[in-house]
Amino acid sequence: MILIDRKLVSNLSAAARASGRLRSNHNFHPDYADPTNRMLNAMEPGTYVRPHKHEAPDKWEAFLLIAGRALVMIFDDAGQVGEWTVLDGGAGVFGVEIPARVWHSVAALVPGTVLYEIKPGPYVPVDDKNFAPWAPEEGTAEAAGYLADLTARFFS
Repeated sequence: MILIDRKLVSNLSAAARASGRLRSNHNFHPDYADPTNRMLNAMEPGTYVRPHKHEAPDKWEAFLLIAGRALVMIFDDAGQVGEWTVLDGGAGVFGVEIPARVWHSVAALVPGTVLYEIKPGPYVPVDDKNFAPWAPEEGTAEAAGYLADLTARFFS
C-alpha cells in the first residue's frame, strides 16, 4: 500500500518552497517506462508551468487536488484562454482531465498546493511535452510577467 498522508504532502510542499522552480514532485511509478505515470506535484504561487500539450504520442493528463487551490487553463492555438477552472475542495471542484493535443497550464493559487497527476507512460523527456510557441520559456524574465497577467485575468 502506498500512503498519501499529511506528512508526505507537508514534506513535498517544503521541498517545493525550497526549490528555485517552486515545484517538487514525488513519483509513485517505479520508473519512467511504467505504462501509467502517477505522481504528486507540489506547487507554490509563482511557479510557472509553461503552456504545453501532449501529442506525438497523444496523452491525456488528469489532476486531482490533494491540498490548496490551483487554476487550470485551456488555451486555443493562438494562446487565448478558452476554458478555465479553479480546483478548490471547499468549492467542490476536485479535479480535471485534459484531453490529448490540448494546450494547458496550471498555476498554484495558495501556498501548499499539491496535485495528484496521472497520465499514460512511458515518460520520455524528448517528446513528453510540446511547448506553446506563444508562451515564454520557463526561467525567463518574461515568464513571471506572463504568469502574473494570466492569473490577474481571473483574480483582479
